[in-house]
Parts: sequence; structure tokens; C-alpha cells
Amino acid sequence: MPGIVYRSRFVIAVAIAALLLLIGCSKEDLIEKNRGLLEQYFEDSVLGKDFKVRLATDSGVNLTTQFNSYTFKLIKNTLLDGPMTANNGTTALTGTWSCNDDYSKLVITLPNTVTAFTFLNREWRFTKKAIPILELAPWGTTDPKILHMEKL
Repeated sequence: MPGIVYRSRFVIAVAIAALLLLIGCSKEDLIEKNRGLLEQYFEDSVLGKDFKVRLATDSGVNLTTQFNSYTFKLIKNTLLDGPMTANNGTTALTGTWSCNDDYSKLVITLPNTVTAFTFLNREWRFTKKAIPILELAPWGTTDPKILHMEKL
């Protein structure tokens, strides 16, 4: 019997370590750690950075050229909302942005004085957050709209 225990000490050590890890970390702890990582990523990679529309399509119609002269910036008020600017070099327009607490949703509200912004003004869901490209689709619908924003 002592020989079996001696030969199995690595397996026993791993099992005890896993058990301690499971006991020590609650689901809420893991969610909070994940939220902290998401907040840090969003703050470091998105907030205060210039983006341009790389691709905008509505039901297969390419709208990208309507945004060619604009750069967009999400400015931090809190980690979940703030002002948003759209600048074409001569005119700077200010709207707002907001996110939900897991950073899966982005709500954009820009002045409708630029007709193209009607397309942007909606609730979006992130389909991919691989900087330099943010890929978005409409939130809560299968509406065939696509928005890709590229970090400059």
C-alpha cells in the first residue's frame, strides 16, 4: 500500500491542488476577474483611440464610402459610457456611446444632421474584438447589417 501511494504522489498532488482551486474560487470571483480584464482591454484598446469605418453594409448594400472622411472616437466618461466624436477634418460632431457591463453591446448615438449616421445610430453587438478591427452587428436582431471599425 505505501508503494502505491508513493508512486501516485503526483496524481494525488494535482487532485488536491484542483480541489483547493475549486473550493477557493467562486463563480462570482471568476466573473469579476473576467470583467476586470474586459474593462482593461476596452480602456487600453478602444477608449480614446481613433477609428474609421472599414466596412458598412446594409442588406448587402455597401455604405462604406459614406464614412470615408470621418474618424470616430469613444471618449471615456466611465468605463461604460461617454461622449463620441465624429470628425471629418473640418467638422467635429459629438454624440454618445454606452456599453453593457460585459462589453458585448455598444450603443451609438450621433447627430442625425449627417444622413449616414442613421445607419450607425443603434444598438450593436460585438461579433469580434480583435484589434485593430472591431466587428459589429445589430443587437437583438438578425437584421443584415455589418459594421467593421478599424483602429488607426
